[in-house]
Amino acid sequence: MRLFTSKDARVSPARPGTGGPVPIQVVPRHLGIMMDGNGRWAKARGWPRLVGHRFGTLNVRRVLAACAECGIRIVTLYVFSTENWNRPKDEVDGFFDIMGEVIDQEVQNFHANGVQLRHSGSLEGVPEPLAQRVRQAIELTRENREYVLNVAFNYGGRAEILRAVRRLIEGGIPAAAVTEELLRQYLYTDGLPDIDLVIRTGGEMRLSNFFPWQAAHAEFYITPVYWPDFDATELRRALVAYNQRRNDG
Repeated sequence: MRLFTSKDARVSPARPGTGGPVPIQVVPRHLGIMMDGNGRWAKARGWPRLVGHRFGTLNVRRVLAACAECGIRIVTLYVFSTENWNRPKDEVDGFFDIMGEVIDQEVQNFHANGVQLRHSGSLEGVPEPLAQRVRQAIELTRENREYVLNVAFNYGGRAEILRAVRRLIEGGIPAAAVTEELLRQYLYTDGLPDIDLVIRTGGEMRLSNFFPWQAAHAEFYITPVYWPDFDATELRRALVAYNQRRNDG
């Protein structure tokens, strides 16, 4: 994984004869986004952290629309990590309530636009009404093929790999038969390409257990912009930096 920040993104030069920016030539097949900074965004405005989470969820549709316009067809969002259970209970419960509301409001829109919803993570410990909403959304959109939205919810990278190894052992697979391709089939992302670009908002320089297998060769872009403020312009900056790094070899 190669690391670069928003400061590394040079201004995209104008296209000759147009005065407009040079178009992005290469977009990632699979984009991962670590949506960080909701709580700090709210705190800076004197609001409760849950307000930041609500604004953060409202931003998802805007960013996904920008991704689609750029030609990105597979997006993985880091929504809730296994470590997030350590946050105050009222914050966790409030976030679960918000997530349930978002599923109710957005799933039909996703379905109508051909979005296949996938879930990476465990539903163990998740309130059953929310877990049922997740399962129903996945089932409803299972056959859609226009876009893939992979929601990393109650997800941890080490737990995913451990789960895959246990399933291999339970299946009686001999050690000599275990290959990278076989192990991939036991990961949550089976059938999806590896992540090409990881964007982390909020300025933190940590992997935070985010898909260590799938993002092993990804570019990693960090911006200080908090997730609720991350928009199409910020996405373009990330894609410009991604293209520059690829061109620089």
